Amino acid sequence: MDILLNWVETLPGAVGQGLVWGLMAIGLYITFKVLDLADLTVDGSICTGAAVCTMLLTNGVNIYIAMLAALVAGMLAGLVTGLLHTLLGIPAILAGILTQLMLWSVNLIVMDGRANVAISRFEYGDKVLISAGSTEIWTTLAILAGVIAVAIAVLYWFFGTEMGMSLRSTGCNLEMSRAQGINTNFTKVFGLALSNGVVAFAGSLLAQQQGAADINMGRGAIVIGLAAVIVGEALFQKKTTNFAIRLIFVVCGAIIYWFVFQTVIFLGLPSEYLKMLSALVVALFLGVPYMKKYVIKKKKNKKKEA
Repeated sequence: MDILLNWVETLPGAVGQGLVWGLMAIGLYITFKVLDLADLTVDGSICTGAAVCTMLLTNGVNIYIAMLAALVAGMLAGLVTGLLHTLLGIPAILAGILTQLMLWSVNLIVMDGRANVAISRFEYGDKVLISAGSTEIWTTLAILAGVIAVAIAVLYWFFGTEMGMSLRSTGCNLEMSRAQGINTNFTKVFGLALSNGVVAFAGSLLAQQQGAADINMGRGAIVIGLAAVIVGEALFQKKTTNFAIRLIFVVCGAIIYWFVFQTVIFLGLPSEYLKMLSALVVALFLGVPYMKKYVIKKKKNKKKEA
């Protein structure tokens, strides 16, 4: 009974992680599902958002301005990827890798050459939007839920506009979009900028949640984000075509991922196995769509034989 209660006590922290990474996954969803582009910039842009927000905060800048600056920095990173892809003809996945490599140096420069910059709770505890402490977990969860609700509402509105519909059309059918007079190069660049802006904004929240910006905090972000998108889609999204609901399910996918991760850690898995665990969990989630199709196909074959 005590073990069960201790496990339950760890769940709010997993929800908090899931909400932050869920927002990051929403940014990834824009490129991966809406634009149908594989963008690896996110491993660097999430750290860029964290670095910009942390450094501005520690220099006395208002937290809201710092988070807005993080969003703009992420959009600039996405802009670079978009220009490499559209102007130079570099494949999107390679353009993302190149930008990610550039951002490693940029992030170090932003953090004055330091690999880790802490947000002192004593100095900045009353200035941050969310807290790294466990005592304010419920307030943090409420704020994160509110931020995600606003982000989903804004994106839902935007993708209903002419520009947003152009982005969706570009991802659905590139050639037909061009035939309809849509500047697909512009929509790709704008979509990549928007995506990485959302990712960097999530990075600013992650820095506050963890109490520091670290040069390695974006490593593996693409895997976690894809897992959230895939598991959300596999378990929920085929039940609706509503764009806002689909984004909510992406966040649910991230929360489920962190539930599983937190549970295995709670059961006492040695720390040296955590990376392998993360890869196995993501592999399992990525395999869910295939397994569901296999089961459905098997059931149909049995019905035919009967």
